[in-house]
Amino acid sequence: MPRLACPEEAHATLHVVQRARARRACFARARDRVEYLAALRECSASAACAVHAYALMGNHVHLLFTSARPGGPARLMPEIAERYSCYLASEYGHRDPVWEDPYDASPVHAPRHLLACMRYIEENPVRAGLAGHPAEYPWSSYRANALGEDDALVTPHAHYYSLGRSPEARRAAYASLFAKKAISSADGRGSHA
Repeated sequence: MPRLACPEEAHATLHVVQRARARRACFARARDRVEYLAALRECSASAACAVHAYALMGNHVHLLFTSARPGGPARLMPEIAERYSCYLASEYGHRDPVWEDPYDASPVHAPRHLLACMRYIEENPVRAGLAGHPAEYPWSSYRANALGEDDALVTPHAHYYSLGRSPEARRAAYASLFAKKAISSADGRGSHA
C-alpha cells in the first residue's frame, strides 16, 4: 500500500521512494542492479508508466514517473517488488521481504519542481558519497538525461523537452542545472532541492 500525498490519477507525475526493509542493502553487486533495471523496464511498460529519472542507491530506489492510466503506481510498485524478490530468491535463496510496505509517493506538479526533482534524484549518489559527480554514477538516469547515453528505461517528460529545440540543447540546458547548483553551493547560497 502506498503512502500517497495525492490520488493515483492518470498523467500524474510522482516521485516514489522504495526503501529496503530495516534499511538493509537491497543490491549486493552490479548484476543485482542490472536485474532491477531490467525488471523495472518491463514492469513500467506493462503498468503504462513512463520513467523520467531514477537512482539506485544502496538501500533504496528513487523513481520519477508518469502513469498513463489511473492506479499505475499501485500496479507498478508491487510488480517490481515481486519481480526483484523472485530474482533474489533464485540468485541467493533470499526469502525475506526486500522492500518496506508502503512505499513513499509524492506528486510533482510545476515544471520547475519537476526539473528540481530530477536533479535531486540524480544527485543522490553524490550526496551519499558514492560519486563525485552524477555522471560518474552508472546506476542513475543522469547520463541519459544530461549526456544523451542510450537508456531504454528513460522517457523524457514534456517539461524536459521544453529545455531546448534539439536534443543537444536540451542536454546542455539540463546539465547546466547541475553546474549552477554546484556553483551556488560553493558560494554558500545553494539549495538542497
